[in-house]
Amino acid sequence: MRILQKLFITGITLASFSGMAEISVIVNNDNASTLDEKLVKRIYLGKAKSFPAGGKVTALTLKDDAPVSEAFRQNVLKKSNSQYKSHWSKLAFTGKGTPPTEVSSESEMISTVKSDVTAIGFVDSASVTSDVKVVARF
Repeated sequence: MRILQKLFITGITLASFSGMAEISVIVNNDNASTLDEKLVKRIYLGKAKSFPAGGKVTALTLKDDAPVSEAFRQNVLKKSNSQYKSHWSKLAFTGKGTPPTEVSSESEMISTVKSDVTAIGFVDSASVTSDVKVVARF
């Protein structure tokens, strides 16, 4: 019985640590823009199509089942994965927008942002490298 209690407590502890992971919004190091939560939300919901310093924005996202995607959508966009998909389906169907480009991993996200000055993405803060600039943390 004690083993089960210890396993349960360990599981709860690990789950709480993973739920508290910080998310970093990243851009190319050459991007001079500053962003706040409101603008990040507008970009990821297709309401803003350019950076404040000028130039178009290319939004990137991770796969729907990535824990970072779920946390980003829930905490920043205030939408579940299904609400997010529904939002973009409506915009795409009416011709009012194209959803963010999906990348397969956080390392691909960093690599793509590093090579594209118009790109914006998000990763777990523990994954951030000096190859990109953090413009917001959630």
